[in-house]
Amino acid sequence: RIYEEAKESNPDHPHLFETDVEICLIGGSCKSPVERFWNGNTTMYVLQKARPNEESDSMEESKLDDAIYASELLPKESSGPVALPYRRAKQLISLYTMAQNPNMTHLEISDPVVLPPIWIRCDGSDPEHTCWLGAEPLRAGNKITGINLYMVTCDGPTADKTRFSNLEELKMTHKLMHHSSAVGSYRSAQYKFIRAAEMEDTIAESKSTIYVDLTWNTVNKILETPPLISAATLNIALESGDPGSPVYQLYRELQFLLALAEGLKTGVMEWPEPLESESAVELVQELLTDLKNKLDRFCISENKTETEKIKDDAAAVGSSIKSVFSERGDLDFAEQLWCKMRSVSSYQELIECFTLVIKCLERGEIQPWIHQGSSSLLSKMIQQSYHGKIEVVPLSGIIPIQMLLEIGLDKMKKDYVSFFIGQELATLTYLDYFISTSVDLQEQAHRVQKLHHMLEIIVSCTVLFQFKHENLFPLTQICMKYYKENPLNEKHVFQLPIRPAVVQKFCQNNHPEVWKVDVSSGHGKKEVKTTWQISVDPPFEHRTSNNTGVSSDSTINGSGEERTYYIAMVKCSQVHL
Repeated sequence: RIYEEAKESNPDHPHLFETDVEICLIGGSCKSPVERFWNGNTTMYVLQKARPNEESDSMEESKLDDAIYASELLPKESSGPVALPYRRAKQLISLYTMAQNPNMTHLEISDPVVLPPIWIRCDGSDPEHTCWLGAEPLRAGNKITGINLYMVTCDGPTADKTRFSNLEELKMTHKLMHHSSAVGSYRSAQYKFIRAAEMEDTIAESKSTIYVDLTWNTVNKILETPPLISAATLNIALESGDPGSPVYQLYRELQFLLALAEGLKTGVMEWPEPLESESAVELVQELLTDLKNKLDRFCISENKTETEKIKDDAAAVGSSIKSVFSERGDLDFAEQLWCKMRSVSSYQELIECFTLVIKCLERGEIQPWIHQGSSSLLSKMIQQSYHGKIEVVPLSGIIPIQMLLEIGLDKMKKDYVSFFIGQELATLTYLDYFISTSVDLQEQAHRVQKLHHMLEIIVSCTVLFQFKHENLFPLTQICMKYYKENPLNEKHVFQLPIRPAVVQKFCQNNHPEVWKVDVSSGHGKKEVKTTWQISVDPPFEHRTSNNTGVSSDSTINGSGEERTYYIAMVKCSQVHL
């Protein structure tokens, strides 16, 4: 019934079965909970223990209960999914396989349907600590020819390496189970990277993950370091705003820009913490005074000061990242004004700053230069001032916020364009989507936010791996292609194939997060695999420790300390019908 319903509309909530089991039909864009050890059909049933409905059972509230049922039963990050007792899971697997077995004619199933595979969360209460039971029908057209049965066990965490299997034992176990004389093997390892050593104190709060998956075909021992012939893929899910990043100040500047965009949208402005200790009014007054008295000298000294400041900031995070990002030296008046006014902390202060500027323009006391192409309200007034007459806009309502947002967008767009073009990572044509003015100001701000996220990714890879253009260019293209088609998503994992030599030193000096080996025999639909895996973190959401009081050390520091691992085993049995 659930399968038939899903053909018409994707079910977005679990279905209750016999009061104690919930059935989730997972497919499409949903993350598979068994992706670590099974890469079969994208649509599957996941069965787990149902959570009690704590809402009132009264008839008046029945509709409300139905509405919140999905949110109560779906796995939550805070509590996680709940596993079923092992015996109950075995019973459910049996029911499923009987329903899929065409030889069970006594069940009198009038219209047999080949169902998606089924995976059942188990509580590990059996001696082997089974965490998953699975079944996958094998088909030839619409006819079922067999079923693959899976059993996933897990033990640990433990630092006792005598409990680790060796390769020959795994091969022998597989041969005995499947009566096969010829077996092949396939290995993979995953190494998780943190930021460079000088920045590691700042990573504790970060939700970023940067790791490399490596796969290879020949191995001599368990936990061996991946060889240079491995296939390596870099995976990056980066959260912006790490205080240790070389572009952290730019991130703070972006947050002020986004606050302006939100204030323009809602009419309520929440002022972030000022970026400068000196008041914005004082900074703007200094800028105007310098323009009046010594415009030429100011342009030279201001650009020099900004450049030296950025160099000093970069030196603080290590010489290897000094040149990752630098302030432009061609800031026009509007951009320099933004640099002073980004420390505005109130609406009144905002009006005072623009009042000072407009009065100077009206009196002809300054005739600042600005870049061509800007359509901001302030740029229009400056251009009018060249002809001795300006149409002053009223500094009331949301107009001052719009004026500041416009010059901030112009400035920050040029910052990112300068970086990507200067590093030869993109062309102006390719960047057009991100800097377009044909959309409203809020959307422009969101696109600038995408540019910043891409910049953070590029900078992080430059710092961690000393990436050169050969890696940075394809990574930039991957990020830009994604963000031209999707909204901002800092949880998205960007993937880039790389040469193993890039991470060889790190792999030699550090422990893997995950290391596994697959032993297989057969081909095509008759292929069966036995998988052995160790991992620093529990391999399953519902997994609990078998060793009370033993915690997993997930810190990668290369210090030689004993690391604890979870040991998982995946066995497959194939039944032909």
